[in-house]
Amino acid sequence: MKLLALDTSTEACTVAVSIEDRTLERFELGTRHAERILIMVSELLAEAGVGLAQLDAFAFGRGPGSFTGLRIGAGVVQGLAFGIDRPVVPISSLAALAQGQKADRVLAAFDARMQQVYWGAYERSPQGLMALRGEERVIAPAHVPLPEGEGWQGAGTGWDQYHDTLTARLAGRLAGWTPGAFPHAADLARLAVPALAAGRAVRADEAVPVYIRDEVAAKQRPRDRTE
Repeated sequence: MKLLALDTSTEACTVAVSIEDRTLERFELGTRHAERILIMVSELLAEAGVGLAQLDAFAFGRGPGSFTGLRIGAGVVQGLAFGIDRPVVPISSLAALAQGQKADRVLAAFDARMQQVYWGAYERSPQGLMALRGEERVIAPAHVPLPEGEGWQGAGTGWDQYHDTLTARLAGRLAGWTPGAFPHAADLARLAVPALAAGRAVRADEAVPVYIRDEVAAKQRPRDRTE
């Protein structure tokens, strides 16, 4: 199995190639995702000694995260996958962040601006894969849902921005938080390989971002009086 994974949902621009039991990765922080992502893909494939047409599948961080970043990632993976007719595995960017932490219980949070965070609680399965508990959401830090049990580890830009509020909210349940944590494409690939085997891939044109904020707005929007 040869799979290329990428994530541009945050300030991190990251690409990985998974070849059987070997994974190579590129990771950069900055604001040049649109300029850098295809260069990073080309460099990584060259390092791995793999041609684009030799890939079996793609995976991408489908969000939540930066609207611009998500559009870049989705557009790139659509173009690459469509060109060689390969399936795409959408993976939560919060799940990829959680997968990369050492803890088995992770409260993943991205700064969503507007005094909110993108939030998800994850626990590691016996197979070593992070599984979502509840649902991902966009919410004010002071109102994040309280997870069951103790020993949870915080990670992500939401914690960097709102750690005081989140720590106070989760008192008694929190073991600590990891500053400066971002999703890595290598962890995204780790989640994507079993997801592909389980049949959770989509066609290239179906590889679209999940913004969450738009979904919340749609649920809260008043119904048209003509309905």
